[in-house]
Amino acid sequence: MSLDHRESIFTYAAPALKFGRGASREFGYDLATWGARRVLLVTDPGVAAAGHPATVAEGLVKHGLAVTTYDETHVEPTDASLTHAVEFARAEGPFDAVVAVGGGSSIDTAKAVALLVSNPGDLMDYINAPVGKARAPRQPLLPLVAVPTTTGTGSESTTICVMDVLALKVKTGISHPALRPRLAVVDPDLSATQPSGVTAAAGMDILCHALESYTARWYADFDAKTPEQRVPYCGANPIADLWSERALGMLAGAFRSAVGTSSDHRMAPDVAEQMALAATFAGLGFGNAGVHIPHANAYPIAGRVRDFRPAGYPDAEPIVPHGMAVALTAPEAFRFTFDAAPERHLRAARLLDPAAEGTGPDVLPRTLAALMLDIGLPNGLEEVGYGEADVDDLVEGAVQQQRLLATAPKAVTADDLAGIIGASLRNW
Repeated sequence: MSLDHRESIFTYAAPALKFGRGASREFGYDLATWGARRVLLVTDPGVAAAGHPATVAEGLVKHGLAVTTYDETHVEPTDASLTHAVEFARAEGPFDAVVAVGGGSSIDTAKAVALLVSNPGDLMDYINAPVGKARAPRQPLLPLVAVPTTTGTGSESTTICVMDVLALKVKTGISHPALRPRLAVVDPDLSATQPSGVTAAAGMDILCHALESYTARWYADFDAKTPEQRVPYCGANPIADLWSERALGMLAGAFRSAVGTSSDHRMAPDVAEQMALAATFAGLGFGNAGVHIPHANAYPIAGRVRDFRPAGYPDAEPIVPHGMAVALTAPEAFRFTFDAAPERHLRAARLLDPAAEGTGPDVLPRTLAALMLDIGLPNGLEEVGYGEADVDDLVEGAVQQQRLLATAPKAVTADDLAGIIGASLRNW
């Protein structure tokens, strides 16, 4: 590729942000100023049982808004669960706005609702190619407010909606700038009570968001694009770097404490705030730069689970939580990408652990493995139910995530993925 055909432009966008303890009780004011009168609140049964949606709804009603609640969000959304939510919204509407209260599953479900109550067609029309038709929305989406109750999703900052397509046994999504929430409301009080297992998995999602965006392919190393070809994930860039570096530094000081103190279901207020800030900063980084190999691998790891039931999550059905699925191949993925940007991998390791020693490809994987051991994550893919015989199947699912793999700092083949996944059966 000649220098004349290299990209020279990067893009950056973010939702409006309201951050701080108590923020979830006051944003009805914002919705009212937008002219909203009828609001659909999207959440899941576990979050509803914790009482957070009821508190949010009470604040909305105080500002003159009528609230209808949908509390059947699936913990890991599927095309069927998203369709169910859309059908509910169409039957109960019309609505002027959508509010998501929960983790990434609730926020992603709300994104699908905001899209499909405003635009014709069904999910497959908008799902990324080659699984779906990758149609762009033709009409403006309903305004969406995202209120995360876990530290880690990042979905409150992104243009992505992720789901499992059940018939194909593949995890995929919808990607378009219109899906980015209009307002992100981050209230550390809501995530302070999450169980330690949720804190560990969600925290690894924060960490991998920051690491993957920081080590992503540099924006100017892509082929030049025309305006209509630009995508939300434009590669590592100077603005996203700042958010990612700051997130890594904050995690170094708060992550282990957050997991330890959340065992009694209440994080210390200062720790909860640091984790919420780290999640927000990482989301503002990767929501523009993008993620790559660990997230691509996570889709089949989560989508093809058999009988693993993690601590701290509803036990109705097997799941590998998203952040856990991302983390399980992260050490080997960053060992593989090291030679594309050694200085970035080493700086990331030392932001996470200032005492990290060495200059080679083992430094960041070793730092990650030590952290994962300390916070109680499973020791590799074997502990969530996968073995050598599953490697080819997992590779097949990861290869389909070309939107993510294109952001990796070096070319990734199926053989490369097989090496990463095979070496991740045990991480320490």
